[in-house]
Order: sequence, then structure tokens, then C-alpha cells
Amino acid sequence: MPMAREVAKRLFAKEFNASNKAYKENDDQYAPTYMLTPTGAKCNRVFVVGTLIEKNDIGEESENWRGRVADPTGSFVVYAGQYQPEAAQQFSDIDVPSFVAVIGKPRVYITPEGDFYTSIRAEMILPVDEATRDLWVADTIDATAERLKALKSGENGDVAMATEHYNTDVEEYKEMLITAAKSLKPMEISVTSLK
Repeated sequence: MPMAREVAKRLFAKEFNASNKAYKENDDQYAPTYMLTPTGAKCNRVFVVGTLIEKNDIGEESENWRGRVADPTGSFVVYAGQYQPEAAQQFSDIDVPSFVAVIGKPRVYITPEGDFYTSIRAEMILPVDEATRDLWVADTIDATAERLKALKSGENGDVAMATEHYNTDVEEYKEMLITAAKSLKPMEISVTSLK
């Protein structure tokens, strides 16, 4: 029986880039690696939508694409190379700037000095329209607001682990959601869910 893929979590770039905890739930070499975010999202895969603002083929012997995808809160670094041939081909075909949707695996790299870098290893990157981008922003605001409510109540283990690791400033992430909401056309979203 094939393994089901994990649901891709919606995250804004600000939260994604603040995430520095990666872990496995057990010692099995095939166990999935998760990224835990400051609001308690446990991510094996992420789904982001934004504007592809930069792309470069950094490969020497084969195509290896690196790009930046901007949302209202910051930007994601996205890679696709020889092990993601479909995503690499999609990457090469997209013009800059373009609205894109990306599904991929989050990566956290921690240097020996303790600095950390986050990126997404794309499984898929496709052009989308502005309406799709706006819908993603609205959905991601809702998903993040739900995690912030859970963070306040300490409802589950992922939230407890996030609280302990990050000591998350809920107000900072509420401000992030307000910033994201301002990128939408008026009447598209009610900010009352953020209270």
C-alpha cells in the first residue's frame, strides 16, 4: 500500500524564515523530517503562493534552479534540481516576475556557528493568477490565526514544543497577519478573525 503524502501547510515567509527547528519523530532512517514553526505548524511539506521575483540556474553540470518567491511578509528561497526534474523544468519555463504556486519540502540548514537558513525544495512550481495568490493569502491568514489561537490555549504537543523552543510572541504574528491582510483588496477578508 503506497504511503499517503502529508498535507502541505500554508505559511507566510516571515514565519517560515523564523523556523529553525527540524526533527524526526523516531530513529527510523526513512522517518520524515519535520520543520516546526513558531506558531506550532508541523511541516513535512509546505504550500506557498507569491511572486517569483528572481531565478538563477546555479547548476554546473545539470540544471539546478534557485529562486525567490515573495509574499506580503517576506520571501522564500526555493530550489529545484536534478532530483526534482519536473519542478526544475517548470522553474526554467516561468518568467520573472510571475505569480507562482510552490509545493515542496521545507529545509533548515544550521551552520557550525549556529546561524540558520531555510529553503524549500520544490516538488512543483506552477504559474498562477492574482486571484489565486489573493485566495492563498486569505487562507494562510485563517490557518495562521487558528494556530495562534491554539498557541494561546496550549492545545496540543506541537504547540507546546513550539512555545518551549521559540517563546513565540503572539502579537508579532498578529501584526504579520494584519500586514498580509492589507495586501488584499478591501472586503476580501475580515480582520475580526485576528482578534
